[in-house]
Order: sequence, then structure tokens, then C-alpha cells
Amino acid sequence: MAAASAAGKPLNIGVQFHKSGLLFTSKQSLNAWEQVGTKLFSFADSSTWWIADWLVYGESQFHDRYYEAIKQTSLSYQTLRNYTWVARNFPMPRRRHNLSFSHHLEVVSLDQPEQDYWLRKAEELGWSRNKLRGEVRSSLRTRQGEAALAETERRAEVSSTGSPAADPGSAPNPADADPSPEAHLLLELPAEVLATIQTAAEKQGAPVETWAAEILRRAAAGS
Repeated sequence: MAAASAAGKPLNIGVQFHKSGLLFTSKQSLNAWEQVGTKLFSFADSSTWWIADWLVYGESQFHDRYYEAIKQTSLSYQTLRNYTWVARNFPMPRRRHNLSFSHHLEVVSLDQPEQDYWLRKAEELGWSRNKLRGEVRSSLRTRQGEAALAETERRAEVSSTGSPAADPGSAPNPADADPSPEAHLLLELPAEVLATIQTAAEKQGAPVETWAAEILRRAAAGS
């Protein structure tokens, strides 16, 4: 189909594919039209995986020269970094072919067992990307609430025994922090430290900001 499309030749399904558009060369039944749409969305999702794997290969084989090549694409650098992050975290055997690239992107920041759990559930229940996002976020909020409740109960128990409410030298409790997703953290780091962080993030195929946020999240959770 790709070869025929590139040549601009009509296909047996009565559709002609061109670089700049799509032409129906014969009258379509509702069923045939729906099948064309299904194929188009499948191609669009596959092309994202193809680009992601292309980027991963280029980064591993050509190093610095890879950056010059990706400047020629129409996508932003951040988008391309997200593509490589997902592709590296989900090798081919772990990809769910019945789910979209966007499904995988929604869970890429989770630990691997959680990634597999949510993708399996999304596949079994036929969840959309937005449905998966909502379920994951709801689960995270619930766990954060349970952690906050457990900490409150712990403090109440300590207070009732007359012991100090908290160890002054202990680390801050993550539950005390502002849970707003819009909160920002500004860090000033020496140039050599930032360079080390950037190198570590690139090895994981993740944007520096995303990688750093994930490391901080895991540290706060005690993992």
C-alpha cells in the first residue's frame, strides 16, 4: 500500500493516496469507508513508532551527527526526545500492538511492573488513551492520599505517647508538599553537575526535566 501510495496509483479499495492528500476514486460503502479510517489511524500510530526507533538507532550509531539530522525534521526537539524515551523503555517484545504509542507514553514514567499492569488492563478493557490517563492519575492520587493518611495517623500515635512529633533531622515528608501538578521547582546547579545529569538523562533516552522529575519522585517515595 505504501509503494502504491507513493506512486499515486489507485488501490483496490477505491482510494488514492498522495503525499498531500487522499482521493476517493469510487463510491464507498459505510463499511469500506470505516476500514479505510482504521487503516489510516493504524499507519499514523505505526509511523510514530517507526520515527522513535529511527531516532534511537541514529542516536546510538551516529552520536553527535545524529543531532544535525534531527534538525531537519518538522517536530520539536522535546517531542523527538519523548519519542526516544518511549522507544527505549518499551523494546519491541513489550509493546502492546493493540494499543497506541500514546498509551505507552502515558505510563512510561512508571516502574516496569506498573507499566505492564496498566497496559494490560487498557488492552483487556479497550481503554482509550484518555481513559488510561484518567485511571493512572486517579490511582496515583489515591496512593498519595493513603500515604498522607498513614503519616497523619503515625503523628497522632507519636503525639499520644508523648514522643516528639518528628525527628528534626529527618527528611521532609512528601505528603506535606503541594500536590499541585502546576508547582515548579527551580534548582541552581554547577555546570559540571548539570552536564553529568544531562549525560545520565540521555543514556535513558529521556528529556532532562522529565528524567530529573522521575528521579526526585522515586527518591521521595523511598524507592
